[in-house]
Amino acid sequence: MGRLWAKDASLWTSGDESRWLGWLDLLLDPPETGALGELASQLRGDGITDLLLLGMGGSSLAPEVLSRVLPASDGAPTLHVLDSTDPAQVGRIESGLDLSRTLCIVSSKSGTTLEPTILTEYFIDRFERVLGPDQVGSRFLAITDPDSALETFARERQFRAVLPGVPSVGGRFSALSNFGLVPSALCGLDVASLFDRARIMAARCGAEVQAGQNPGVRLGLALGLAAAGGRDKVTLLLSPTIAPLGGWLEQLLAESTGKHGRGVIPIVDESLGAPGDYGADRLFVVMRLSGESDPASGAIDELVVAGHSVVELGLEDRHDVGAEFVRWEVATAVCGAVLSVNPFDQPDVEASKVATRELAETYERAGAFPAEAPVAAQDGLTLYADADTAEALKEGAGPAAGVGELLAAHVGRLREGDYLALLAYLDMTPEHLAVLQRMRHAVRASHGVATSVGFGPRFLHSTGQAFKGGPDTGVFVQITADDPNDLPIPGRGYTFGAVKTAQALGDFRVLVARHRRAVRVHLGHDVLGGLDRLEHLVCGTPR
Repeated sequence: MGRLWAKDASLWTSGDESRWLGWLDLLLDPPETGALGELASQLRGDGITDLLLLGMGGSSLAPEVLSRVLPASDGAPTLHVLDSTDPAQVGRIESGLDLSRTLCIVSSKSGTTLEPTILTEYFIDRFERVLGPDQVGSRFLAITDPDSALETFARERQFRAVLPGVPSVGGRFSALSNFGLVPSALCGLDVASLFDRARIMAARCGAEVQAGQNPGVRLGLALGLAAAGGRDKVTLLLSPTIAPLGGWLEQLLAESTGKHGRGVIPIVDESLGAPGDYGADRLFVVMRLSGESDPASGAIDELVVAGHSVVELGLEDRHDVGAEFVRWEVATAVCGAVLSVNPFDQPDVEASKVATRELAETYERAGAFPAEAPVAAQDGLTLYADADTAEALKEGAGPAAGVGELLAAHVGRLREGDYLALLAYLDMTPEHLAVLQRMRHAVRASHGVATSVGFGPRFLHSTGQAFKGGPDTGVFVQITADDPNDLPIPGRGYTFGAVKTAQALGDFRVLVARHRRAVRVHLGHDVLGGLDRLEHLVCGTPR
């Protein structure tokens, strides 16, 4: 811990880690909340009722978690997070807003991230139609690192404010910086209390605290040593009120540790099963909120009795989420040291961005994406795979196999210690999620493996790193669909649907390049109907 607080890169790989440890400095000084309080008062005076946050991954997950976990003050604006290029999702969120009473927060550390860039262009156009060009700037503010392209753009367009990030703080470690605190303060959350809890935990994780009494060290060693010993599926079981924290933890763990064939695979929102549903690759982390009834406590006791590894953490109240930000950041750094990886880079995320950019440029030039030959088509579903995967699946299912048989053969590739990931480039609605959840639990029941669900492109900035760079134990089913109500992006030669397609194809391209076991299923226009058919094929149940 002395080396961690001294920012000694030799604790990890002796690379550039020392450049990315500014998050430790954040814990030593309380944030300046006076200016944020004044800005919040101005927004209320202007009649702002909604805040629209445009950001991805580390720029959006912490404020999203806090807005769902912490109580807001009366009359405060409601925070809406848009971290998708799915045109249905963009249109759905826009239709729920009165833009005449909305402030848009553009959040991007680099200032060049694709999704917030094109979303900003889209909503500037929408705000101009409602307010007129002269008033648009007053309805936007930016959070970005100094001298970024976004800062330049924001000042040119006379944004209401530009709030700086800290260059030495990476996105997923930025919860207690402006990226996490500004949206939270503006939507009426008590960020001062949140930070107080964070500082208390930082002291408990200090360099002078013995390892056995240091919460960050204890958790980090548990994560790292368990993963090194084969228990790398960290299964998070959270009390209902703090359950949204799982999305932030998922990114922190996966993107920080999942590289060079090693790492932790976080399992979030998988319902609690019986001890026999789980293999020996699980480490369970239970996070309980004091005073909240826990109907699953008996089932967790059964896991312990059955010999599963269980870590239990307690939160006194909701504001202890601030303390958990610190505990888990320190633990992730410790876990990275145990696994000998750099917890602060994300090389495979960058690879997906490059592939997406190349495909988007191809589409803009040619008006179409490179042609693909389907492996099979059945009942409105079309299955795609690379040549080697297609050949392997047909060897198992037969040369004339349909989509159902090929999917069964693909899911049948799951072995002990593997996990299934459903990667859905769809609107993130409760209806779509419910089908995906049923699918994952059916596969867990039939194959005894861990499961994950991610919505694209959101997961690309989170678990996408571990899927491509972590242990080669994933079996992936990418799910795409047509976009009947697509949305053009002002000033661009493509639509949101085209961008989402480029992201899906780029993601798949990198999975194949990393020799991951992956197929893509295209649902066509009828998304819910296609999901229903896919569910029955994956689960092996009659319709």
